[in-house]
Amino acid sequence: MIRFPAPRAEATPSPAPATTRDPAAPRVVLTERHAARPARRAALGALAGGAAVLATGCAGVEPGVYARETPKLDLRTYFDGRLDAWGIFQDRSGQVVRRFVVAMRCAWQGDTGTLDEDFTYSDGKKEKRVWTIRRLAEGRWSGTASDVVGEARGVSSGNALNWRYTLALDVDGTVWHVDFDDWMYLVDERTMLNRATMSKFGVRLGEVLLSFTKR
Repeated sequence: MIRFPAPRAEATPSPAPATTRDPAAPRVVLTERHAARPARRAALGALAGGAAVLATGCAGVEPGVYARETPKLDLRTYFDGRLDAWGIFQDRSGQVVRRFVVAMRCAWQGDTGTLDEDFTYSDGKKEKRVWTIRRLAEGRWSGTASDVVGEARGVSSGNALNWRYTLALDVDGTVWHVDFDDWMYLVDERTMLNRATMSKFGVRLGEVLLSFTKR
């Protein structure tokens, strides 16, 4: 904050008040318009910063940005035979609330594959999910499973694949339809990393992280 000099006291009254100003002091006149400018600039800066954050948050990544990344991911090649996976579930705060391992048996007949998954959770609970995957065209895939609402749609490019689907999850006896934005990244011929973001009504619920290893 700038502090302006206080008026100097005079020994005797003077009929000309203007002569009491120190000639060496800068003459500064502040109006309401001038005083409002810093606040207005700060408000505009905050709005601009907020808009930039929102624009960044809303911008989605397309699989095509990974077109030149290698090794190229082909589901028919990678998900073939036996695989193992290790995963965690994080809630909205980032806390790990569940751990699990998955044993997979995969087989293909032409462009249709079956992915048989057996889950074992850290609390001892076991689950099974069987995916039926179909190659639709170059870089396009579809998937179905008993707890998938409708059909999953996938797009692959380079070493990456993005799945979008809705899963029916049983939570304490109540079934919730949860949306998944699921990304897979092939690291090498045996290793794949997987990150899936879960949301409901557009609100982020948490993330699932997995590491796959092909036997």
